[in-house]
Amino acid sequence: MHEQVYYFFMDTTPKTLTEAIRHYSDAQTCINAVAMLRWQDGSPVCPKCGTTQEKHNHYWLATQKRWKCYSCRKQFSVKVGTIFEDSPLGLDTWMIALWMLCNCRNGVSSYEIARATGIAQKSAWFVLQRLRFVLKDIKPVLLGETGTPVEMDETFIGGKPKNMHRSKRLKQRIGMNGYAEKTAVFGMLERGTRQVRASVIPNVKRETLQKKILEQVGFGSTVYTDGWPGYDGLTAKQFIHETVNHMEEYVRGEVSTQAIENFWSCLKRTLNGTYVAVEPFHMERYLDEQMFRFNNRIGHTDGTRFQKALAQVGGKRLTWVELTGKESKKVA
Repeated sequence: MHEQVYYFFMDTTPKTLTEAIRHYSDAQTCINAVAMLRWQDGSPVCPKCGTTQEKHNHYWLATQKRWKCYSCRKQFSVKVGTIFEDSPLGLDTWMIALWMLCNCRNGVSSYEIARATGIAQKSAWFVLQRLRFVLKDIKPVLLGETGTPVEMDETFIGGKPKNMHRSKRLKQRIGMNGYAEKTAVFGMLERGTRQVRASVIPNVKRETLQKKILEQVGFGSTVYTDGWPGYDGLTAKQFIHETVNHMEEYVRGEVSTQAIENFWSCLKRTLNGTYVAVEPFHMERYLDEQMFRFNNRIGHTDGTRFQKALAQVGGKRLTWVELTGKESKKVA
């Protein structure tokens, strides 16, 4: 993403959903917006041969809203090489869905997108899953390097046993990690930047938790955790480790895990209130969605938050087969 283009759009982007609907109702406006963020000065580059507009003047096919490469003679649209590739939906639908996903505090369901845009619910679900893939932070910086403490905590996400049928409840094994069918999630929050990192983990054992910490937290950082045994031994790994025993207290001076637990509260309200039920296979993408809104809540408006997400659509692809985990059927 080119910084000068990004800051240009910060001043011209719509500020409300009503303005966004009007602004992106024109197909050419949508094409120009994506082109400006994908290519230098919005000049198209052929995805097949890499020929630039400066070298050869690509043909613009006005009726088809795409270019024809002067060099290799292949046609391409602004969608090629982005998360929008091979989608029959217009960019206006994608823009509104992305706006709502970035700015609705408690998320937005596929049924709501289907009603708002007039597409099928199954298509809306696919659209949202692809957009969540866009919101993923692919280059997270190490936490704790600013010198402020990092809070850490683990949680379990899943249905409550009391709401399950008795036959299903009895099949589950109750152990020290909770119910076996719940999804374990681990998160870290840096107090200085208020940035959070969360991911799905297979279990909450010591080796699993501390591997995540070593990968994402700088050595010598101060870390605050609860009394879970999985965090024992962090001091020997060059961390300043302070714990709070939740059986006796929740805060001891500066030592607490209240900030990361606030993130868990926001996440679970979104999952329980908007999405109702999420399969563990897809949980990682819902975490990416919640982290994007949480990490960009300070210093951003609805418009700039949307523009930041739109700047990340390039170079990403998520097919239906990859999303569902099902191999395509071979035609005999």
